[in-house]
Amino acid sequence: MTVGTAPRLADLTTLGVGGPVARYVETTSEAELVDAVRTADEAGEPVLVLGGGSNLLVSDEGFDGLVVRDTRTGIDVPDHSACAGVTYQVPAGTPWDDVVAEATSHRLYGIEALSGIPGSTGATPVQNVGAYGQEVAQTIATVRVWDRERSRVRTLPLVDLRFGYRTSLLKRSMLAADDPRRDPRDPADERAPWGPTPRYVVLDVTFQLRQGTLSAPIAYGELARTLGVEVGERAPLLDVRAAVLELRGRKGMVLDPADADTRSAGSFFTNPVLDATAAARLPAEAPRYPAGDGLVKTSAAWLIERAGFARGHGMPGPAALSTKHTLALTNRGGASSAEVVALAREVRDGVRAAFGVTLEPEPVLVGLAL
Repeated sequence: MTVGTAPRLADLTTLGVGGPVARYVETTSEAELVDAVRTADEAGEPVLVLGGGSNLLVSDEGFDGLVVRDTRTGIDVPDHSACAGVTYQVPAGTPWDDVVAEATSHRLYGIEALSGIPGSTGATPVQNVGAYGQEVAQTIATVRVWDRERSRVRTLPLVDLRFGYRTSLLKRSMLAADDPRRDPRDPADERAPWGPTPRYVVLDVTFQLRQGTLSAPIAYGELARTLGVEVGERAPLLDVRAAVLELRGRKGMVLDPADADTRSAGSFFTNPVLDATAAARLPAEAPRYPAGDGLVKTSAAWLIERAGFARGHGMPGPAALSTKHTLALTNRGGASSAEVVALAREVRDGVRAAFGVTLEPEPVLVGLAL
């Protein structure tokens, strides 16, 4: 374990916003990670476990507790079967795109559409990270976690993770016990809400990938058009990765120090999932996608743009919408957390006034609230 000089969270997050931390450690083993979290919990010290820092918006006042950065990397392949596929066991600290690059280069498909997403592998099951018609829930077999409530290591199988659109059992542990967004099948948790780190600290993630030179069936229209195929068809695996990286790059969603549009937390708002009554109030031309159980998903970007917020809204100020994609709130240089939050509130309130839909933030907010 390395005890480092307490940095500013602005230096540890892709948005580049956030004040100092009280205590900072980097862990190089599972035992060190567990010990750091357990010791802080026993002392009543707030804990923020950090991976790539790509999904955080932190107050300028910083974090008065322990920030733990998991620096473990690598991929273990405990099982390689032509019939069952290939098992990847990945430590939580491993950069996510390294995993995708490794898989696609070895003709393993199932996560190719998730290319270019910043952050660590341990964060992917928390959010059920998804893009271009794929989600990590489609390939995850198990997640090993440190359960802070029970103070022990547990292995959670796919069925217990209860994945949903950009959510999971892990993420929902950060909600209050009576929050309607919780899944009623999630186990009771008297100490909820946990935060800013979930009850379950991810130690490693096991993926089950299939072998082949072609991708999984393309499920997203924009990606299909870029590849020149129909939705539902498959395409050469490496071509899909290249196309996704191109699309994300055009939208400022691949990190580039020279491009201020990439100084963001990715998509700031999730796509709203509405019941039939709320969906019926949308304009006829609004995008609608079946979301199961009679629910309808619509496009947050469409709502933002139709509510009057164009790309680059907020410029020349330090906090502005990306010039490439209205879902990204960007730090154009020197933005404070207050300025980013003010922009987020302006967009959220504008969409609510125009359409009666309240957008929900995707990043974890630390010391802040919308």
